[in-house]
Amino acid sequence: MGVSTSSERAQPLMESTPMPGPTVTVIIAAYNAMPFLTRAVTSVVEQSIGREQLEVIVVDDGSTDGTAAELERLGGEHPGLVHVIHQENSGGPSAPRNVGLDHARGQFVFFLDADDYLGTEALERMVATAEKHGTDVVAGKMVGIGGRNARPSIFRQTQPRTDIFSSRAYWTLNPMKLFRRSLLEQHQLRFPTDLAIGEDQLFVGAAYLHASAISVLGDYDYLYWVLREDEGNLTRQHEGTEPRLRFLPRVIDMLVQKVPASPERDHLAHRHLTIEVGGIVRALTARQDRDVQEKTLRQLAETIEPLWHDGMNERLSALARLRVHLVRHHMLDEVLELAHFEKESAETSATVPLFIEDGRAYARYPFLRDPARAVPDVCYDVTNQLSAHHQLTRAELRGTTLHLSGYGYLDRVASQGITTALVLRERSTKTEHQLPVTPASTADPGTGADGDHDDHAQAGFTVTADLTTIADGKPLGDGLWDLFLTIGAQGLSKTVRIGSKRTTDAFHGLTTHVLPADDTLRAVTLYATKPHGNLTLDLGENYHDVLAHLSVDSPRWAADSPTEIEFTGRYTLGFHPDDALALVLDNGQGAVIVHPVHPTPGKESFTVRVPVTRLPAGSWTGALQLGPWTLPLPALPKNAAPAKWRRRGLPWYAKSLPSDDGQFSLIVAKTDLLKALTARVTS
Repeated sequence: MGVSTSSERAQPLMESTPMPGPTVTVIIAAYNAMPFLTRAVTSVVEQSIGREQLEVIVVDDGSTDGTAAELERLGGEHPGLVHVIHQENSGGPSAPRNVGLDHARGQFVFFLDADDYLGTEALERMVATAEKHGTDVVAGKMVGIGGRNARPSIFRQTQPRTDIFSSRAYWTLNPMKLFRRSLLEQHQLRFPTDLAIGEDQLFVGAAYLHASAISVLGDYDYLYWVLREDEGNLTRQHEGTEPRLRFLPRVIDMLVQKVPASPERDHLAHRHLTIEVGGIVRALTARQDRDVQEKTLRQLAETIEPLWHDGMNERLSALARLRVHLVRHHMLDEVLELAHFEKESAETSATVPLFIEDGRAYARYPFLRDPARAVPDVCYDVTNQLSAHHQLTRAELRGTTLHLSGYGYLDRVASQGITTALVLRERSTKTEHQLPVTPASTADPGTGADGDHDDHAQAGFTVTADLTTIADGKPLGDGLWDLFLTIGAQGLSKTVRIGSKRTTDAFHGLTTHVLPADDTLRAVTLYATKPHGNLTLDLGENYHDVLAHLSVDSPRWAADSPTEIEFTGRYTLGFHPDDALALVLDNGQGAVIVHPVHPTPGKESFTVRVPVTRLPAGSWTGALQLGPWTLPLPALPKNAAPAKWRRRGLPWYAKSLPSDDGQFSLIVAKTDLLKALTARVTS
């Protein structure tokens, strides 16, 4: 049954007998939310966490479209689960959210807009993460519906326990997250009711700053963030510069007060100097009154000044740098022209051309090198923002040689004056070896990619590197050597890790080779890292043991030759020098018998036969040897009959000796005729 009240701050819902509270309270602020509301509430009721763990509080903020009636229906359909509160219209989402929070009994609170809906397992997954990792705020991956920008890059990596300084969580300041209610009550966090927009930034920003830790989850579609066709979302009904300039100073003041000047504060300031400044500048173009425009620009410049210092240039994109520069210098005409430039570029998806000089790339945004404006070059420098595109079409070891081929180019930079090189960098010492690549023609991979129409037909490359001489004529030292590509053209270069982007047949999986090195042998493994799939050379068995690629089965007497021991085994190495792999028998008296092992072509196996008739007398042990690697041979089965033969007319035998460690031990001897005769008589 629903609960109705006309008061913005009604008394909390109370049970007559104290009962354990729900795990999660979902709070929905609703205003003229039909027909979206039904889907939103249903997505909560059907959560996999179970109804007994849930409490749903929906606050109708004076709707006039049938929302109230639908809520009464839903409350009657789900008595004890869906609680409905009616109040007069407050003009924004803050008051109804606060009312819901005042009534909440859950250990956790989730704010859901009436336009949006949850993935079925969303709350169960979020609660499990918060409880396992002790986090106070859980931000789950959002999926934009109807063209809404959900900033997917924020959720590219799951971070079960992090903070806003070690993640991009601060770029999502909407309240559709899981909050530990004790955090909100301890710090008396509520949504400000005097703001039309931006109220969520003050609430969520404060929660982030007070949280002991937060979780960022990108492993599931937690929230479907809907853009209504009529754009009637509560959070999208107030446009213009005035509402934005009412909340932004308060958010910046909160940052300045709670976060000392530091790289951490800069990390948070980046968001506001990009998103909020950009939004206000775009809204400024809709104003016709120049006096109002100038006043707004001065106010914006004053508002962002506490966050600004020259070091912010390193964090901001070139476009954001230029925009902030024009704002800070009160260059109204230029601000308006830049806003129109941005709008046209977005509508046409036009790629901004580059101006390249002295190894730097500058975007040809308005006023570049315009002496009348004197905007510094740093506001146009996109050198560090250039994207490097690459793909491997071949990556393999053959013998001692590493073979790579593919293509690599810089976005918006024609592949001319190519200086691309392969870089091998040892992970711990950072030692590097650089090898020039051989340029090659390729089907132009860049045409049309990301709006890039420059010529990249010569962006192909091949590399053939002998690992025994790759380090200035010497072998690579032991270590983990990560593979990079320094992509260079027209005096510009960018170094990228390679391997994750490759054709399906480029790399056939982990392969370990044994290579000659001076007077010994060394192991090298070409493998793809997890989870990213980049390529690394493991020199010296850091992660990949040679013996893991060798095994020997229990030997047996050959079925067609009872005086030959047959050894079989598994061999999965990619390469070893000829005759380096051998089965070695030793009688401990100076006699050593070596049987070369040659893997069966096309199979991961080998077979070796040892004729015992050629072994001198003695007790023999054995091992599979590959240079410094030794794998003891297993013993013959205990019930194996001895082998018998004649040598120079005299009887000989070979049989397995008992072994405590289960290793191969064989005695070869001439039969003692007297003992044999005595044994026969006594039997």
